[in-house]
Amino acid sequence: MHSFTELTAQFEERFTNTLPFPQNPATLYEPCHYLLALGGKRVRPVLCLMANELFMDISENAWHGGTAIELFHNFTLIHDDIMDKAPLRRGQATIHERYGLPTGILSGDVMCIYAYDALAAITLALPQVLQLFNKTAIEVCEGQQMDMDFETRNDVTLDEYILMITLKTSVLLACALKMGALVGGGLGDNANKLYAFGKNMGIAFQLQDDYLDAYGAPDKIGKQTGGDILANKKTFLLITALQNANPEQRVEIEALINGNAEGKVQAMLSLYAATGADKQCRDAVEHYSQLAFDCLEAVAIPSKRKVHLHELAKWLLMRDK
Repeated sequence: MHSFTELTAQFEERFTNTLPFPQNPATLYEPCHYLLALGGKRVRPVLCLMANELFMDISENAWHGGTAIELFHNFTLIHDDIMDKAPLRRGQATIHERYGLPTGILSGDVMCIYAYDALAAITLALPQVLQLFNKTAIEVCEGQQMDMDFETRNDVTLDEYILMITLKTSVLLACALKMGALVGGGLGDNANKLYAFGKNMGIAFQLQDDYLDAYGAPDKIGKQTGGDILANKKTFLLITALQNANPEQRVEIEALINGNAEGKVQAMLSLYAATGADKQCRDAVEHYSQLAFDCLEAVAIPSKRKVHLHELAKWLLMRDK
């Protein structure tokens, strides 16, 4: 069995050396190379490999599946950056900023098509894999649309928020795990348990991200503390604070949302504490983390084969609070 670190290095080398893009037109494919060269944690494709190794030695089918997942993930990043008008990705200019909006759209489109080309090389359980991948792709689009819709709504519920982050973030992690199982012969309940493990892990990860954005140290989280507050982003914390607030507290929260007064972040953090939103967020992280670990434990594979997946989940979910 291989650790996450070992498989990440293997995937990075293989992925970088076997990218499928032709040379011409360079104006289309150079942006694809540019984005992928910016790197990333490669969590999703490596989850596919790790799930596959639960059932067998890692197969070529799993490598094809991991490549498809990583290409699809980066396609979504290109289009997300366009929709968000984001100038930077991993500290460098986004594709649409560097190469222009039309090229950004086309580069994302062609990367998505090459993801399906990688899937076409799979020789085991391909109908099930395609059905899973298509379902996931649709759900990611639905989650992104919900996220954009929330920007103009002040009545977003916690259930809606959990559904949004499930679709936008969690289902691709779940897909990676289930795909690895399917191409390893892990059909039925084992594949479904791995899917549920990935889904709950993704929800917990995003809720932890919400919490760390508000409370994490900038040198540890790699970004400005309180960025979501300054951007008035609908997060678990803000939605919960609005839900729990008394009339006076709600007035204060809405005033902070509608203004940019000095001390906005600290004032909002005080209201998160007063309404119990901070504790409720920590409790939700713990709840979905435990669901994830329970699902992994339920996979009918010897525990020693699941050690590296368990360690990866702990690393993702037990970040500094």
